[in-house]
Amino acid sequence: MKQVIHKIVSFLMIFVVLFSTMSFTIDEHYCGDILVNSSMLSSADSCGMDMLQTSSTKESIREQGCCHNQKITVFGQNELNVLFDNFTFDQQIFIVSFVNSYLSLFEKLEYKTPSFSEFPPPLVLKKLYKLGETYLI
Repeated sequence: MKQVIHKIVSFLMIFVVLFSTMSFTIDEHYCGDILVNSSMLSSADSCGMDMLQTSSTKESIREQGCCHNQKITVFGQNELNVLFDNFTFDQQIFIVSFVNSYLSLFEKLEYKTPSFSEFPPPLVLKKLYKLGETYLI
């Protein structure tokens, strides 16, 4: 149970670091106040009203300009650069002892074959195959 909780917490921490450092841009195209198209990976497609505005002879549509694009940018965190140049002596001792103790968990133990020479086999009082009259041919 403890290992399962440990794995779940580890995956949650991975997602927290991943999503806190990720940045992205959303491009949106509006016609008036209505959202027509949005895109994350490329620019949003136009609704076609821009072509009508330039070819129209009405001055009121040209002045208003009902279509517009909007970009929303979400910046991730860029402060995760850890410098390993200036460790204190106590930190170096801690890292060396931690790595040493962690690696010692995975050392294989020597497997000794048990020696039965110290223990003699039990004495046979009766021959069991003769009692059941079964003979191996």
